[in-house]
Amino acid sequence: MNYFRTAILLAGMTALFMAVGYMIGGSGGMMIALVVAAGMNVFSYWNSDRMVLSMYGAREVDRASAPEFVGMVEQLAARADLPMPRVYIIDSPQPNAFATGRNPSHAAVAASTGLLNALSREEVAGVMAHELAHIKHYDTLTMTVTATLAGAISMLANFAMFFGHNRENNNPFGVIGTILMMILAPLAAMVVQMAVSRSREYVADREGALICGQPMWLASALAKISNYAHQVPNMEAERNPATAHMFIINPLSGERMDNLFSTHPATENRIAALEALAREMGGAAPAGSGWGGQPQGGAGATARPSSDPWGRGGGQKGGQEGGRRGPWG
Repeated sequence: MNYFRTAILLAGMTALFMAVGYMIGGSGGMMIALVVAAGMNVFSYWNSDRMVLSMYGAREVDRASAPEFVGMVEQLAARADLPMPRVYIIDSPQPNAFATGRNPSHAAVAASTGLLNALSREEVAGVMAHELAHIKHYDTLTMTVTATLAGAISMLANFAMFFGHNRENNNPFGVIGTILMMILAPLAAMVVQMAVSRSREYVADREGALICGQPMWLASALAKISNYAHQVPNMEAERNPATAHMFIINPLSGERMDNLFSTHPATENRIAALEALAREMGGAAPAGSGWGGQPQGGAGATARPSSDPWGRGGGQKGGQEGGRRGPWG
């Protein structure tokens, strides 16, 4: 079903490419746009994940550079019965995260430094479990391909401003058509993105809660991220709004409505669904619990204070740790 949905979206994006090409260069422009779109479809399938990661300046980390974070992802991936994805960190103050890749064997998860600083270890686990759920259901293929193509369509529409009226036969609808295309083509690309059902977020929330074993970890994380997202700007996302739907919470300022034109469901609705799931599962475990609800360190272990993202508390040996902040070194 995911492959069929991706094929429909690619066809829609290709049609938009051809329409823009027709507006710029008539039938000849439409054929050129068809060739370009076909090449873009192939390229985005194989390379869109690397493009998005590069766009956000994500840097890959491993057990040597981020032992706790990578270890967490590895443990959650094992619980989800997934291959270990590549793990990236984005230097951004806004707490957020996304997953990318064409399939589970070629997947990556990325979290911002803001997320690792602002959230508890349990909340980070809930977020990463959500992203692994996207990978498990092949949502990442659809999200990365549509992000790449939507951005390209917007850029192509902007080209029309410069080339759409240079030759008499290029644009059969004249200057008015060019102006309308510049406005409507990016909007149409956005609507196609919205065709990726927003219910996938609810599904990923539920699956992620089952992966980590605690729905309220993710619910708490969503509340925090949503609050920060509307206070702390993500300038790279603002420059590339076509990628907004990839994040766990919309990184753009001002989008709160749960309607057909939103990139995400309302956070309040997602939290309510997770609270209902927690009740079904018999409630949430204490903050110091492991993924499956068993206390870390044995049956008698107690929750450690969480004054930093990883429960080190105020007793961290700053001299031995070299003043490190978070698990990225």
